[in-house]
Amino acid sequence: MFQLLCAYLMDIEHIAVIGSGQMGNGIAQVAACAGYNVTMVDIKQEFVDKGIETITRSLERLVSKERMSQEDANQAVSRIQTSTDTVSCANADLVVEAIPEIPELKFSTFSQLDSICKESTILATNTSSISIDSIAASTNRPQNVIGMHFMNPVPIMKLVEVINGSDTSNEVTSAVLKAAEKMGKTPLMCNDSPGFVSNRILCPMINEAILTFQEGVAEPEAIDGIMKLGMNHPIGPLALSDLIGNDTVLHIMNVLYDGFGDEKYAPAPLLIQMVEEGKLGRKSGEGFYSY
Repeated sequence: MFQLLCAYLMDIEHIAVIGSGQMGNGIAQVAACAGYNVTMVDIKQEFVDKGIETITRSLERLVSKERMSQEDANQAVSRIQTSTDTVSCANADLVVEAIPEIPELKFSTFSQLDSICKESTILATNTSSISIDSIAASTNRPQNVIGMHFMNPVPIMKLVEVINGSDTSNEVTSAVLKAAEKMGKTPLMCNDSPGFVSNRILCPMINEAILTFQEGVAEPEAIDGIMKLGMNHPIGPLALSDLIGNDTVLHIMNVLYDGFGDEKYAPAPLLIQMVEEGKLGRKSGEGFYSY
């Protein structure tokens, strides 16, 4: 019986994506382009409609750059179904959650998915910082829960950070690695820990750049320019914070600070102040730069 289940887990054909925003529609796009049947779910029809529009525009750009044929683009869109009801995930082989980074919302969503989805369904989260074990505890299938952290923008960035929980089975990990590779991504594994690998390293660097600006060492343009020209970073840390969202960076720093209890992870006072003032970066029109 166990061997049959393992074989089934390796055969992912239908992927459901919870959330149709920037990350969700990107995940749906790359999954559909890889040949998977996709169901993209959100709480309002207008949200999923906007997600489909974004996917269509993205594919049109790929066609115009001759990186994809029009026929392949049309087929990819045809593989995506939309829904406003999580019941549509019932028969999915893999569900990838891509909703806001609110722990209680993640927990309730996974509890609901656990009650809806078939026993063999893999439940993956695109969380950038919330504990996989905490999310898995909301289900009765912790062995089938895993982190599948795509990078933004999903259609372009090659990495998928695959995060194993304490109870994640080897078969589930193998199935997710295989699925990520089929989507044209490079999956790299780590174990559940505050910030995982990507944000444990990235966000303290951004926080240090904010402290550097806060202390009057240099202006944002100089800080970002030094890191781009001197360290070969494609984007400076302050501009990157604006791109990610300063509120998201603050959330991750708080996760690291609470998780490790080390002062080196304490968020910069300027970061806290800017978030309180609504200076969230690109999405609010103002952050370390104006947009």
